[in-house]
Amino acid sequence: MIASSATKRPTSPDELISSPLSAALDRLDVSTRRVFAGKMQGERRSKSRGRSVEFEDFRPYVPGDDLRHVDWNVFARLDRLFIKIFQEEQDLALNIVVDASASMDAGNPNKLIFAQRVAMALGYLGLVNNNRVSAWIFGGQGGSPRPGDGSPEARMVRRMSPMRGRTGVQRLARFVLEETFPSEAARPEREEASFTRAMRGIAASRTGRGVLLLLTDLLAPEGYAQGLSLLAGSGTQSGAPAWDVTVIQVLSPGEIDPQSELSASGDRAILGDLRLTDAETGRAAEVTITQELIARYRARFAAFQQEAATFCARRGIQHVVARSDADVSELMLGELRRRGIVG
Repeated sequence: MIASSATKRPTSPDELISSPLSAALDRLDVSTRRVFAGKMQGERRSKSRGRSVEFEDFRPYVPGDDLRHVDWNVFARLDRLFIKIFQEEQDLALNIVVDASASMDAGNPNKLIFAQRVAMALGYLGLVNNNRVSAWIFGGQGGSPRPGDGSPEARMVRRMSPMRGRTGVQRLARFVLEETFPSEAARPEREEASFTRAMRGIAASRTGRGVLLLLTDLLAPEGYAQGLSLLAGSGTQSGAPAWDVTVIQVLSPGEIDPQSELSASGDRAILGDLRLTDAETGRAAEVTITQELIARYRARFAAFQQEAATFCARRGIQHVVARSDADVSELMLGELRRRGIVG
């Protein structure tokens, strides 16, 4: 695996999401291929057919609500803001999971920094549309243990509890900034998370249905199959999948094509004798890089990608590949929109 790059880590919300991107996202929403009944009334318009969208009730306005749904006639009479609720509007639970394992903190540009920015954009999109947004970060060097819980699991999987509305954007930004790369003062002894254990814990925490977006490179030492199966599994007695799952597989240009990675001398052709270290396990190997070996790598990589795409398709999981040198705006407004993940 490619060593961690020197890409500057974001330290402020403005470095996670730009003003032009947030303005563009204000016109979009998270989409789902399935119809989920929300746990509370919200802004999600149901896809069910055969029934009209009919007015049902009011609820008080909260900061972050879409002003287009304010009943101005009621405001004129009562001098208070109320939002109109319709029978076919449903709340959407949006769950964002970031893999912060050692293999993600690698590449040029750094994959984990790219994942931070995509997670922030997705979370912003959910919050400004008044969806319930939860976030998890697993792996890496852990965060601060929760009060009364110093277990390895508590450090390996950090969760931001569900929240709604535009006022949650700053809280989401702090969570992404502080828990992806915890400060030295808050960092406990290194505890690497098993991908499968992390997915098991996240799957066990679900209390309803919704959308789950996982940002990962799928390069877990034990493999991704069991972990993804847990996420795609049933969470209800009916046997229907509890989450509409999308895997956004983040890969660096050098992982896709080793010859695109700059060598220490600045050359693009990485050939000759090298010592390679696995970022996840720490195991090292002395290898001689030749054009033949690079060709074999490309074939193995293509097979790995095809297996991942087939595995996801068979389990109803959307599989999207994102390069770490991609523009986040183009990913959000282009590829994810074309795939129906946002719209």
